[in-house]
Amino acid sequence: MLDFHQLVEVVKNLANDLRIDEKTSPKTIVLSSPDIKKVCQELYQNPSTYFDMLSCLTGIDNGAEANTMEVVYNLYSIPFNHHVMLKVILPREKPEVDSVAAIWRTANWHERETAEMFGIKFTGHPDLRKLLLPADWEGNPLRKDYQHQEKYRDVKVKY
Repeated sequence: MLDFHQLVEVVKNLANDLRIDEKTSPKTIVLSSPDIKKVCQELYQNPSTYFDMLSCLTGIDNGAEANTMEVVYNLYSIPFNHHVMLKVILPREKPEVDSVAAIWRTANWHERETAEMFGIKFTGHPDLRKLLLPADWEGNPLRKDYQHQEKYRDVKVKY
């Protein structure tokens, strides 16, 4: 089983730019958007890492001041009982990252929810239909600048 620093070495061979954060739990590797899919593919296929489970994928809106959003991937290796977090930081005005749904099927739902709630586009996703909101709902409710609709289908929306 690889420790975190050995895992970082595996990722370094694939990523153009990365940094690590060992203060988080699990420890985090921050990648650039173009590298996420190939890193995920390697971490899944490599017999020394075999991250066979995407436990969670979610978005974070860092607000207008930071002008960034994040996609966070929590990976787990069942045979090695090993966790790692990957993170991609995206521009807030056009947040877009490659889909990993072809690697882990559970990413299909996680990416759909993140796209719906945060407005992050997952390039190459097979079906980004909404999961939680009606298809004609306006906006992305978990963005910090989200403005609640006053009416939905001529019904007053009261909060």
